[in-house]
Amino acid sequence: MNPLAAKEIRGNWATLLLPVRPDDSIDYELLSAEVDYFTAAKVNGIYSNGSAGEFYTQTEAEFDRINALLAGKCNAAGMPFQVGAAHPCAQTARERLRRAKALRPSAFQVTLPDWFPPSLDEILRFLEVMAAEAAPVPLVVYNPPHAKRKLTPPEWAEIAGRVAGVAGMKVPGGDEAWYAAMRPLTTRFSIFIPGHLLHAGLGRGAHGAYSNVACLSPKFAQRWYELCVSDPPAGAALGRRIAAFWEANIAPVITRRGLSNMAADKTAAVAGAWLPGLTTRLRWPYGFMPDGLAKKIGETARAELPEAFV
Repeated sequence: MNPLAAKEIRGNWATLLLPVRPDDSIDYELLSAEVDYFTAAKVNGIYSNGSAGEFYTQTEAEFDRINALLAGKCNAAGMPFQVGAAHPCAQTARERLRRAKALRPSAFQVTLPDWFPPSLDEILRFLEVMAAEAAPVPLVVYNPPHAKRKLTPPEWAEIAGRVAGVAGMKVPGGDEAWYAAMRPLTTRFSIFIPGHLLHAGLGRGAHGAYSNVACLSPKFAQRWYELCVSDPPAGAALGRRIAAFWEANIAPVITRRGLSNMAADKTAAVAGAWLPGLTTRLRWPYGFMPDGLAKKIGETARAELPEAFV
């Protein structure tokens, strides 16, 4: 694939969830079937090694094998893809990026160093080096809610001025004041927000989602994004129903059960039941929802969002 400019990183991107066997090994056959499903669903793109890809648990051999599989299938199908070269250790992240550059991704996703909260100067130094290593492939900075350093709009503006190789961000979004502060940067960066908030964010300047809704149903998430673009009022009406379902059924995986974001994503995927054989299991030591409870959430989803399952 060719590197994507910020204006080309748009829409509904599906995360490559890591299929984990009971012995903690990776089910590569199921991973391959997952990529095939995303391609058939005609999502706007696929990305590896987000939180649901459990990048922080992977050996370097596993990282290489996962991303070679993704790249081989996406390059053959003409499907845009991003490689998550993230790691809590900056040196390991840089080495992952160097190796994966030969896979010709559309972009790299990176997280900030995370053992100790980095200063803005340290963040800029990190991104300058990573962008130089990746060039001409752009960077997308994944700055999740649990990051030790959450970037503010003025800090994103500093990055825009210093690091031309950063083309986008994956962020929680924010309120009206946050979107107003980010508005000058919407032509400089591709701004991606949580999938269940897509309808609200698109109207305020966001460009898409690395989508948790695609965990529930990749095809439905793609149709919904296209509806939001072609008929914003209809997209917003459906989005309010999606957001209500999410807050009542998926968010409590985190807020009530005390589990992780990746546990919530895998819960949604098992609820959606679009990839037979996938379980809610996460790699040790992280906890996860019982499959039976995820399937009950799926019954609720089919009652409240029947259009997601056609």
